[in-house]
Amino acid sequence: MGVDVEVVLVVVGALGCVVAVLSDKMRSLPISEPLLGLVAGIVVGPHVLGVLSMSTIVDGQPTLHEASRILLAISVMAVALRYPFDQVRRHGRALLILLGGVLPLMALVSGGLGWAVVGMPLAAAALFGAAISPTDPVLASSVVTGKAAERDLPARSRQLLSLESGSNDGLALPLVLLAMVLAGSLGVGEALLESAWQVGGAITVGIVAGYLGGRALRLGARHGSTSGAPALFFTVVLALGILGAGGLLDVDGILAVFVGGLVFNIVGTGRERTSELSIDEAVNRFAVLPLFVLLGAALPWEQWAELGWRGAVLLVAVLLLRRLPIVVAAKGLLQLRTRDAMYLGWFGPVGVSALFYLTLEAQRLGADAQVLAAGSLVLAGSTVAFGITGVYGRALYRRAAEAQ
Repeated sequence: MGVDVEVVLVVVGALGCVVAVLSDKMRSLPISEPLLGLVAGIVVGPHVLGVLSMSTIVDGQPTLHEASRILLAISVMAVALRYPFDQVRRHGRALLILLGGVLPLMALVSGGLGWAVVGMPLAAAALFGAAISPTDPVLASSVVTGKAAERDLPARSRQLLSLESGSNDGLALPLVLLAMVLAGSLGVGEALLESAWQVGGAITVGIVAGYLGGRALRLGARHGSTSGAPALFFTVVLALGILGAGGLLDVDGILAVFVGGLVFNIVGTGRERTSELSIDEAVNRFAVLPLFVLLGAALPWEQWAELGWRGAVLLVAVLLLRRLPIVVAAKGLLQLRTRDAMYLGWFGPVGVSALFYLTLEAQRLGADAQVLAAGSLVLAGSTVAFGITGVYGRALYRRAAEAQ
C-alpha cells in the first residue's frame, strides 16, 4: 500500500506550525517533537481517522527504512560537529567502554528479555536485541541540546551521550550481522567479512569525504561563499553525499557519515560548528516530524494485541533493564557520579536507529512478525517515555546536584 504524500505534507505542515508557536516552551513541557509526530500519525492513520492509509511496519516498509536512514545521516553529522574535536578526543576511553562493552551488553540483555518474556526463538531474540541496542541520536539530542540542558547538565554527560549515540548507530551493524548468523541467513565467515568491509570501508569513505569536504569549505571561505546559510546546508549536503557513497560501495553509510563529520570537524574552518546549531534545531524540531507521522500510521496494533500482557511486560523490562543497570555498574570505569550514571543510563533511548535496523532486518531476511511487532512496540514506548520524562529528568538531576 502506497503512502499518501499529500496527507503527510499537510499533517507535517500543521505540526510545524504548532512547534513554531510553542518554540522554546516545548523544552519545559513533558512533550517532544517525535512524540507529537507519533501521536499525529496514530490519529490520521488507519485505526482512527483513516485519512492516511499505509501498510504496517510488520509488512515491511522500505519507505520507513529510507526515511530513517536519511534522518540518521543528518543527525549523526550534527553530533560529529557539535563540539570542538579536542573535546571529543578527551572522551576516547569512555567511548571505547560504551561501544565495546555497554553496547554488546545492551544487545544481550534486550535479546534475553525477548526470549524470556515473549518466548522468541534464539535467532529472533538475537535480531530483536541487536536492532534495539544502539542509543538513538535523534531522541537523545532533545535532552542534551538547548539552553535548559546546558543549564542543568554537566558538559561531560551531554558530550558523552551525544558522541555515543552518534557512533554506536553504525557500529551496531556487526551485532546485527552476528544475529543474522544465528538466524541462519549468513555464515560466520560471511558475517566477519561483511563486518570488516562495512566498518573498514565506512571509516575509509568517511575519512576521504570528510577531508575533501573540509578542504572545500576552507577554499570556499577564502571567497566568502560559505558564510551563514551556505555553510549550514553544505554540511547537510555533505552528509547525504557520504550516505549515498556508502550505499554505492555497500559499506555502513551511517558510520561513514559520522566519521566524515569528525574529520570535517578537524579540517574545516570552525564556522560550520555555529551553523550546526541550526542543524540540531532543524532536526530536533522539524525534520523528525515526517518520519514519526509515518511511523504512527504504520504501527501494528493487531500484532501488539497478539503479544498481550507479555508485550507490556517486555516494554517495561526493556526500558528499565536494557541500559540503566549496565551504565550504573560501569560508572567507575566511565568516571561518572551516581547521578550522572543514572541520567545517562535512563536517557539512552530506543528510536530512529532501531527503526533503521528493524526495517533492514526485514529487507534482508523477510519480515519476522514477532521481531517487528516487539521492536516497534519498544520503539513507540520509548518515544513516549522519553518524550514525557525529558523535562522531569533534568529537574530531578538539578535537584540532586543542588542537594550535594
